Amino acid sequence: MIIACPACSTRYVVPDNAVGVDGRTVRCARCRHSWFQAGPQLPPRAEPDGEDAALATVQPPETVAQAEPQGTAPPEEPPTPPPLPRSTRRIAEVEDESASPFDHQPPFRPRRNPAKLWTMAAVAFALSVTALGAAIWVFGVPQWLPGAGQTFGADRPDLELSFPPEKQDRRQLPNGTEYFGASGTVSNVGKDVRTLPAILIVLRDSRDKVVKTWEVPPPQDELAPGESVTINAAVTDVPKTAKVAEIGWKPD
Repeated sequence: MIIACPACSTRYVVPDNAVGVDGRTVRCARCRHSWFQAGPQLPPRAEPDGEDAALATVQPPETVAQAEPQGTAPPEEPPTPPPLPRSTRRIAEVEDESASPFDHQPPFRPRRNPAKLWTMAAVAFALSVTALGAAIWVFGVPQWLPGAGQTFGADRPDLELSFPPEKQDRRQLPNGTEYFGASGTVSNVGKDVRTLPAILIVLRDSRDKVVKTWEVPPPQDELAPGESVTINAAVTDVPKTAKVAEIGWKPD
């Protein structure tokens, strides 16, 4: 049978047994409109009349069968209907009466839980920060980070800082304390009076990670041209992992 959507007039070809004699609810595959489709109309039964009725009443079935002429041609089959246009060659979707109207169907998708997504993002961020902190703790601050390589301040004009390695002392005291001492000079090689800044001492481990820093204040505020001053620095709470000492000007 052929049915048509009352909303968009799309036509469909469906088997008669898909709708049934009593009819059922169907849905349009194009516009999703649902309607009740009545079943196919059955042809009325032919009622015998006149002599045929009397003959059918009087004669038994065997007599009627014998009365039929021999060699009668079989009844002709009804002509095949012409093919429908392509737009009507779509199979109608028979609506499942047991399906819930609240079930999501394409193109709809299940809702996402924003709270769950935010929680997952927060956990991922916390793990990233923890991993970055652990990497900095083990390997030190990467040199490519802004300001990572600016441990010391810029050079001071006309001021020369000299702390030779042979005047650096690293040893363990009798009480087990790690000791580090350094001695050096600061000289003004220019022709003007220069302000003497503080000195910064940095200790690094074998992986070039900074394990300790401390500031050494200058013994005087200024240096006259050609003047030099001796600086002695010592510290006792030195980490055992310290391997290298660097000495320079404290950043401003």
